[in-house]
Amino acid sequence: MARGARAAVQGQPRPEEAAAGMDFPGMELSESDGHVFLSIAPAAARGVLEVRALRDWLVAQGYGQWLLHPDALEHAVRSGNAGEPRAVLLVAQRCDARVSVQVAGDAMSAVVQIVPAQGGRAACVQEVLDALAQAGVTHGIDLLAVAQALASEGESVVVARGTPPQDGCDAAFEELLPAAPQRSPQVDAQGRIDYRERDSITMVPAGAWLMRRIPPTPGVAGCTVRGDALPARPGRDAAFATPLAGAQVCAEDPDVLQASLSGQAIRLPTGVMVEPVLRVAQVDMATGNIHYEGTVQIDGDVGQDMKVHASGDIVVGGTVDGGWLRAGGDIRVAGGVIAHARLHAEGAVSARFAEVSQLRAGTVLTLHDSALECELQSLNEIAVGGHAPQRGRLIGGCATAMMRIQTPVLGSAAGGVTRLALGVNPVLEERQRVLLQRLEQEEVALANLHKLIAHLTAQGDPQGLRGRAQASLDKALAEHAQTQAQCAQVQEQLALARHARVLVGVAVEGAVDLAFGRLRLALRREWGRGSFQQNAEGAVVFVDGQGFAEPVLPAR
Repeated sequence: MARGARAAVQGQPRPEEAAAGMDFPGMELSESDGHVFLSIAPAAARGVLEVRALRDWLVAQGYGQWLLHPDALEHAVRSGNAGEPRAVLLVAQRCDARVSVQVAGDAMSAVVQIVPAQGGRAACVQEVLDALAQAGVTHGIDLLAVAQALASEGESVVVARGTPPQDGCDAAFEELLPAAPQRSPQVDAQGRIDYRERDSITMVPAGAWLMRRIPPTPGVAGCTVRGDALPARPGRDAAFATPLAGAQVCAEDPDVLQASLSGQAIRLPTGVMVEPVLRVAQVDMATGNIHYEGTVQIDGDVGQDMKVHASGDIVVGGTVDGGWLRAGGDIRVAGGVIAHARLHAEGAVSARFAEVSQLRAGTVLTLHDSALECELQSLNEIAVGGHAPQRGRLIGGCATAMMRIQTPVLGSAAGGVTRLALGVNPVLEERQRVLLQRLEQEEVALANLHKLIAHLTAQGDPQGLRGRAQASLDKALAEHAQTQAQCAQVQEQLALARHARVLVGVAVEGAVDLAFGRLRLALRREWGRGSFQQNAEGAVVFVDGQGFAEPVLPAR
């Protein structure tokens, strides 16, 4: 009987246990070393057995928290109901809590899952720590997370995390003259140049501090949960650009750049150069043409057919009347540009107005009032009429820009055809052509090096050429990767042309020929305030001031 077996193992039975045992004649439970066995003998008075009744009996006997074996209980029911000879089955056992540890593939975290005890001993903190140690986890253990895992009902809990390495900071350059203009154009996500117009020259005296170099940092190594070190990438070093005209490294502090002469401070990505400034009252037959390595400031006018060439900026306080200005930096004219004048700048060009002249800018071309029968070209943006939002006009001639042309009034009913071209950047297109040609040449060279190394490997290398060939291959691969990156960057910049648009603040009047890349349109009716741009399908639409888009049919 179960009562006797229970009493033999655990002392006098409880009343409820004895009552439960009387329901199963011929069946006894015995416990040995944490295992519970059910002995079944044929008994006519027992009646029909059910698995649920047997389970309830085990619970009543105090084994409800133990691990019960459903298959053994089902076997017991079948055996007892069939009247089979005596059988002994393992129906339950005492199980201690089980701790399992799983370490992530990158060894940057470790997860603990605790299977609760079933009649046995519960897990403790030390057991979890021992399991972590056995799994090799020695770093980043969180004792609070361990306590959470112990309190959870079998949930997986992250109890250890690795320490990721902290890469070092690259060398940085702190400008000590915030007002210094920057020659390198800054392009935003829409491809527009972030350009701030400047009306004056930033002068610095000799000896002035221009820029401070902040050295790179080595970084902080990380560690996996197994204690393996993760090296940090040290910051990339960079020195001041060389040569820097008009600047030198400070003798007292090699990380400080200072002016070696007085002049205009021009900021570069990794340095500041100081350009000497030539200041004249005006440029005419009395002064002659000017060719100057630096910045030229002209207080008055530039006369007919006079030339001013400067490696820096050219600032004109008056009017350019048929003169020819070429600058390595910006050109800024306070007055107008008239009478077939020509202005070419690597940077920006700005003037109050322009008539029958040629203006070309490397970044932004700005005419505050109007442009009449001019040839305007900018590698990024043309803006007309910013100071005259109602009367500013772009009339006649041609205007070419990659990203944007903006004017209050476009064209004139009384004038000729005004021609606009968007999405055009000959400098980038030429650079792309050169880079693609270079890629082809590099691929041929790489193929030849691979063939040479394969030949030396297969046929032998008595002269020891394979090492040098491999070094040449490694260098060629690095150069090829750099060219690919440059090509991808140029392609991304050219792809920005799809965002090109013509912004009209008031109206379109008269005849206007408009081109977006190779798509050409003839505007022969009036349009109101809005913008011409390409939609997602590549078709040109006019978006009015209310946001409604109207297709613009291409020229036939």
